[in-house]
Amino acid sequence: MSHAPSPASPSNRAGPVVTSAPRTGSAAHAGQRTGLGGTALVTGASSGIGAAVVRRLAAEGGWRMVLNGRDVTRLEQVAALAGAVALPADLTRPGADRRLTELALDHLGELDLLVAGAGVGWAGDFTAMPAARIDEVVGVDLLATLHLVRSVLPHMVAAGSGRVVLVGSLAGSVGVRGEAVYSAAKAALAAFADALRYELRGTGVRVSHVVPGVVDTPFFDRRGTPYTRPWPRPVPPARVADAVWTAVRHDKDEVYVPGWLRVPALVRGAAPGLYRRLAARFG
Repeated sequence: MSHAPSPASPSNRAGPVVTSAPRTGSAAHAGQRTGLGGTALVTGASSGIGAAVVRRLAAEGGWRMVLNGRDVTRLEQVAALAGAVALPADLTRPGADRRLTELALDHLGELDLLVAGAGVGWAGDFTAMPAARIDEVVGVDLLATLHLVRSVLPHMVAAGSGRVVLVGSLAGSVGVRGEAVYSAAKAALAAFADALRYELRGTGVRVSHVVPGVVDTPFFDRRGTPYTRPWPRPVPPARVADAVWTAVRHDKDEVYVPGWLRVPALVRGAAPGLYRRLAARFG
């Protein structure tokens, strides 16, 4: 089960593409006065879930946004429609997290919300997976997010408020056949969300983990294998964006999309033997 990534073609362009109004005064911090908007950095914003999150925040009003992705043309289009700032970059490159954070702060003044939505996938037998693709999936889905959160957090902690939303996957909760490395990366992201939430208790900074199942995005085309299972059916990326907004607006630690997907995760936790037998048969 997978979610949408930022497109796989890296950007060659350096520097931001500004499509919003110049920076004004400080906005309300996410998690305190979220109904009034704030400042947000969204990664994986070129398409899919990330672009849907941008549209949802723009529709809510009051949000000033900086967007990151690797497809320059699509990122600029999304930014133009949302009145946002496009900062194309490949976050797997050394120092990209720090540069993006600095540029975002230059434009926004502060960061109330980080939505980490970038991701890539690969499907097939693990033994057939090229070593370079292992590095790419772990690099984009896990390491780039960890580095970016590490760059952003000190600013949120210093401000005494903020929210980090990590977009995971059901594959990280239950494991999915043919997606061993993707499942491993998303499982690590889920554990990171929990551990970081405990660590930040009392700082005013909150951590949310949004867990989609199958989402109707270009993700499957880009991973090289289409989604062919008759069930569960893919949901539109707007539903995941709604879940991100629910996490922000209502201070949710974890949101599954759709909500019933929490059931297999609970079964795996409560009765792992039963779950594995069912997964081996129907998986």
